[in-house]
Amino acid sequence: MESILWYVLTSTRGGDNRLRLLVAADEEARNANQFAADLGLDYKTVRHHLDVLVENDILEPLTEGYGARYRPTDRVRHHWETVEKILAESDVERP
Repeated sequence: MESILWYVLTSTRGGDNRLRLLVAADEEARNANQFAADLGLDYKTVRHHLDVLVENDILEPLTEGYGARYRPTDRVRHHWETVEKILAESDVERP
């Protein structure tokens, strides 16, 4: 999981936005519209990054369908120290 976190959150295009989504989801579960508004991102951009985060078992939906809110998975919470290291090395600020 640590290598997945480093790759998805730092080594790929859009990593900063994915990191921002993860940190925001840890603060409070949100849906795509809420992420877009709170982080000042385009809705389609948020949807793309949410899909990447879900595919890599970093975020999970609390419910299915439109309006689903997302939170970090238990695997990510178990490796949260890695997220903190990534956050410390990035330019991303906590919301």
